[in-house]
Amino acid sequence: MGKIVLVSHELKYAKAMSALSSYSQVKDALGLSDEQTTVEGTRGFIEFILKEEKLGKQYSRCILNEKETLIGVITLKDIDPIKKTSHIGTWIGHEYWGQRYNELAKAAILAIAFNQFGLNYVFAGARADNYRSQKAQEKLPYITLRVEDEFPEELKMLEAQTGSKCVLNVFKKENYLAWRKAQEEIN
Repeated sequence: MGKIVLVSHELKYAKAMSALSSYSQVKDALGLSDEQTTVEGTRGFIEFILKEEKLGKQYSRCILNEKETLIGVITLKDIDPIKKTSHIGTWIGHEYWGQRYNELAKAAILAIAFNQFGLNYVFAGARADNYRSQKAQEKLPYITLRVEDEFPEELKMLEAQTGSKCVLNVFKKENYLAWRKAQEEIN
């Protein structure tokens, strides 16, 4: 299995991020316009993320692989310190799919969400027609699937943001920490 490191957004990543997000497999899944995936559009995204982080609304990181190559982005968004919740968004460049980078990035950022931010729930939604994202989430052993009835307000917010019918899954702190402990005992 490869290795990843999560690093802060910097404008120096704009060109590589633009190239990765311009592929139709990524652009279409994220619902991005051609303008948003240009280098200039990507710089605007990075500047937006940096402002949102200062406000405590988001925590977003660039995902670098073992060669220190940018391969994607992972974000905790809509962070609510009162409800102790957030939503997660991840995208990996098409050429890096199927190499378990999604699993590694999720495990790393969830450790931050639960240990550093003290969150209890991190929601992982996907558009109902985005089967690839749903399948990627289903592979994670510490996720709770199809929690729409348990968290109807979160589903409503997600569908309003995406303008689409969605499925809602959740990473629960206790499930993630139990999985992490089991992994440490194995290793």
